[in-house]
Amino acid sequence: MFSTGIILVTFCLCPLALTSVGSNVYHDYCVIGAGPGGLQIGYFLHRAGRDYVIFEKANQSGNFFQTYPRHRKLISINKRHTGHKNVEFNLRHDWNSLISDDESLLMTKYSKEMFPHADDLVRYFNDYTKRLNLNVQYNLEMSKIQPIPNATSPDGHVFNMQDQTGQDYTCRTLIVATGLWKPNIPKIPGMEYVQGYENVSIDPEDYEGKTVLILGRGNAAFEIAGQIYGSTNHIHLVGRNRLRLAWETHYVGDLRAVNVALLDTYQLKSLDGVLEIPLSSVRFEKIKDKIYILEVSKFDNQPFRKSYDVVIRALGFTFDSSIFNTHLTRVKGFRASKYPAIYHNYESVDKAGLFYAGSTTHSLDYRKSAGGFIHGFRYTARALHRLLEWRYENIPWPSRHLPATALFNTIIKRINEASGPYQMTSVLGDVAIFSQDGKSFDYIEDYPVNLMDSLEQRTGLVSKGSVLVLTLEYGQNFSFPGSDVFSPERAQTAPLLALKSNFLHPLLYYYKQLPTAVQMASKQKDMALPRPDALHHILEDFLATWDAPESHHVPLRRFLEHIMDSDQRNFFSETCFRLAMTHMSLPESCENQYMKGKGLSGLQYYATHDSNLSHFSSKR
Repeated sequence: MFSTGIILVTFCLCPLALTSVGSNVYHDYCVIGAGPGGLQIGYFLHRAGRDYVIFEKANQSGNFFQTYPRHRKLISINKRHTGHKNVEFNLRHDWNSLISDDESLLMTKYSKEMFPHADDLVRYFNDYTKRLNLNVQYNLEMSKIQPIPNATSPDGHVFNMQDQTGQDYTCRTLIVATGLWKPNIPKIPGMEYVQGYENVSIDPEDYEGKTVLILGRGNAAFEIAGQIYGSTNHIHLVGRNRLRLAWETHYVGDLRAVNVALLDTYQLKSLDGVLEIPLSSVRFEKIKDKIYILEVSKFDNQPFRKSYDVVIRALGFTFDSSIFNTHLTRVKGFRASKYPAIYHNYESVDKAGLFYAGSTTHSLDYRKSAGGFIHGFRYTARALHRLLEWRYENIPWPSRHLPATALFNTIIKRINEASGPYQMTSVLGDVAIFSQDGKSFDYIEDYPVNLMDSLEQRTGLVSKGSVLVLTLEYGQNFSFPGSDVFSPERAQTAPLLALKSNFLHPLLYYYKQLPTAVQMASKQKDMALPRPDALHHILEDFLATWDAPESHHVPLRRFLEHIMDSDQRNFFSETCFRLAMTHMSLPESCENQYMKGKGLSGLQYYATHDSNLSHFSSKR
């Protein structure tokens, strides 16, 4: 296992130093997979002018969606109308589009359906590839990936791999974006009698008058059930844990409302059923044409005492590590073990220079945010690219340098428009890095908040003063299976109770200095960041629009005044002139760098920079 130390590259790595020997083909960046994750990171590499290539084993982009979901209806929303023209805001509710500079390359232009047909998504991905001229090489299946020592590489090695023809490739930096596509098949006796989600028939005619058992209770399992339940005798769905509904957990990967029709026939006692049992405790046997599920039970009324005509496995997918010649560490835990283990900079724990993009990075926010889905990992891919730009290309994280008086308006604009923190709740956030005198700040967007302790090393920006972190989060006691999300008291409306907000709302964490690695490692499990020096909740809002002067703006302004120890109100020039005549000092919004540089008093400044006031001054 390798340490998390940061390698800063302050020189230009010349590709000629790593030119291939013999038939080797060299690229600075190699991306494996032309699904949405690979295309998204490829777009950022292409726009930055990097030497990159995307390898795809199929003959088209987004090939996974050529087969899945089996019933061909996506569960990611395609909201075409929001009442807004702001592109950034609209991405909050467009869950299928990738980021690009071409505003016509949006999934909302490809389908009018709220839940589009998967074929439309495949068409969109291939148009995205062609119109942006991404360097995708199709029909190339990579294998035998392994690190090769190289003294000129910043990581001390490069990566070598082969395609199916035996052609060798060498890459300085490797980004794996293959997604989760390998069916999860548990080792249960009798699994040979079970049909897989990946190839089982979805024609209702094939299930006329049959009794069906489905292993799994996620969206794939309910998708199959919803497709055939009008033809069956009855359907049973089985899983090891309590059913998790997305509207209770606020996790988009849990069971979605579009797939829950069978819950009606279960709860209204019309033969279908959902139950919990660990699959490791059962086995299957086939007697004649019937399949029996056997378990140890001391009761004669155990639910599996009848036979099934069809048993279907719908237990999701896992990461395929067979493309590597070396062992890869998996995330610990039953559910998360399908993901490769990575650090919060999306780098493998096994090898420096090996990164992941797309759904394979979801281990970092599993069951917490949307990093396993397009509307989440399009932003983590951008964050990865910005981290790579500083590490390998010496390009700092994009930032804006603004006067302290601009902070209030900057925050208001971001909480009402930004789509990155809105989708990657508690994972990506904005950071204001204050100057030492507190008169200005550098503002960066969509930064992985779990890397706060190493912000300087990751971004190339220097922090000499305090920092303010903006995130959007759900309430801590609101998102869990069985929670009453429709309770009459589910939302707070009084500004004084903002800290009890349940729905998604903005939080501001203020630190007098950057949190340390020890603080980050010891933070509470349900907290996005360690305990700050000051914390502010902006009251949740039914419209998810934080524009109410009294409920949202005034409390925010007073919080900023508290942490910055200055008046953050904005004044018109007339008011500033009046204050200049009656006060020895002015609010910061009335101050001006020119005034400071020239050594002018407030009255002198306004007398010399406003024609009306200059006339007044001369008469005076």
